[in-house]
Amino acid sequence: MAGLLVLGANQVALGDMLFILVSFIVLALLVKHFAWGPVTKMMDARSEKITGDLDYADQERTRAEKLAKEREDALKNSRAEAVEIVNKAKESGETQKKSIVSDAHSEAEELRQRAKSDAAKAREDAMSGAQNDIANLSLEIASKVISKELNADDQKSLIDSYIKELTVNETK
Repeated sequence: MAGLLVLGANQVALGDMLFILVSFIVLALLVKHFAWGPVTKMMDARSEKITGDLDYADQERTRAEKLAKEREDALKNSRAEAVEIVNKAKESGETQKKSIVSDAHSEAEELRQRAKSDAAKAREDAMSGAQNDIANLSLEIASKVISKELNADDQKSLIDSYIKELTVNETK
């Protein structure tokens, strides 16, 4: 019986093998027709998408590097502009300082000159007032001492010459 089983197994195996082979070929054709095309299309589309994404990533990386360089250049330019603005502000400040100091000096000189001329005028006014007062006093004193009335013009010229002698002696 064992021999019969072995012989029967050989026959069954050949028939089954033919059936399996035919089934495999039919199945392979069906898979090629219905599945292989869509799977291939899907894989090609995925490959194209990946390639496109990689190209896009390269473009974005290049663009980002370019923007970073532009920002760095802009930062350098803004630093240079800031330094220039600070220097201009310093120069302007120095100019204003010199102008203010110069104006203050000239104003002080004007005030000094005005004070000097005011003092001189006040001295002249005081001297003139003193001359008149002295003339009146001396006229009164002289009229009391001499007991007679002197001519006012003669007395005034006498006093003026006396005061001129005093001012000449005073300035020496």
